Amino acid sequence: QVQLMESGGGLVQPGGSLRLSCAASGSIFSTSAMGWYRQAPGKQRELVATITSGGSTNYADSAKDRFTVSRDNAKNTVYLQMTSLKPEDTAVYYCALSRLDTFVWGQGTQVTVSS
Repeated sequence: QVQLMESGGGLVQPGGSLRLSCAASGSIFSTSAMGWYRQAPGKQRELVATITSGGSTNYADSAKDRFTVSRDNAKNTVYLQMTSLKPEDTAVYYCALSRLDTFVWGQGTQVTVSS
């Protein structure tokens, strides 16, 4: 059973940076695609960034040029480096693992961008 645990959220001022981490249990991480999603209050969950098992990345328009997704298969961990944060980036950020018929969500970590 795969489990995901996010960390690294918190309160940051506009223009600041945060790095989120998502650690996966189990043995399928290296062959799985990983994604970061977010959900702001009153809004639907939206895709932020994805990274394939081979390291190819894709970003939502809102994340391009500011966020970077990366992975360390030796640590079973995926990261989301966020820079130039804006108040509208405030949300609960979730990581997700996808492989064949397996899709798993993490529990989420709160990111609040406010002065």
